[in-house]
Amino acid sequence: MPARQSPKPATKSASPVRKPKGPKPRSAAEIRALFERFRAHNPEPKGELESVNPYTLLVAVVLSAQATDAGVNKATRPLFAVAETPQKMVALGEDVVRDYVKSIGLFRTKAKNVILLSQQLIAEHGGEVPASRDALEKLPGVGRKTANVVLNMAFGQITHAVDTHVFRVANRLRIAPGKNPLEVERGLEKAVPDEFGHHAHHWLILHGRYTCKAVKPVCGNCVVADLCDSADKRVA
Repeated sequence: MPARQSPKPATKSASPVRKPKGPKPRSAAEIRALFERFRAHNPEPKGELESVNPYTLLVAVVLSAQATDAGVNKATRPLFAVAETPQKMVALGEDVVRDYVKSIGLFRTKAKNVILLSQQLIAEHGGEVPASRDALEKLPGVGRKTANVVLNMAFGQITHAVDTHVFRVANRLRIAPGKNPLEVERGLEKAVPDEFGHHAHHWLILHGRYTCKAVKPVCGNCVVADLCDSADKRVA
């Protein structure tokens, strides 16, 4: 008779792997306190890109990708002096536009997109900048962040453009923790009280640019330092 095999010991089912929890968002009262502080410090925050109308704002924001606002303004002042409409920009031509913006990173691609989006505005929108996210995002060189900036600044819509500064501050202050810009944007839409909505992304951008910096946050100058519990906080 063949030897009887002993039964294999029962194996325990593996426990499900728990995903680490992200930072806990602040309460509505805490978020309100943050924005009340920002408003008290700077009641009417302004974007730092220079423009004279919705069209030049759109062009400036397209040019600002991976570039500083100061660098863009230096290039666009003379450009907008001669071409503040899509028709005038197209008349200049890509080569001339490229020469105006050559001090900006990725200037060849950006000059091409400026001409293409200008042509599309003329062909599809009568030379006017549309106040629609879908229409804006169909323009060459225009993504979600650019559309949000234009909708907010040119048309007064409550939108939250998430750049690197907004992303960092929204996570550090736990206003809208997220792993990517869209998560943070959705979080801001839910978290920011309507009365602060129009200026919210400007407050966060300026705070991140000048105070809550990536490497060396200037916590000594922070207007919300006493409300901040970030691990990156530098206590004097």
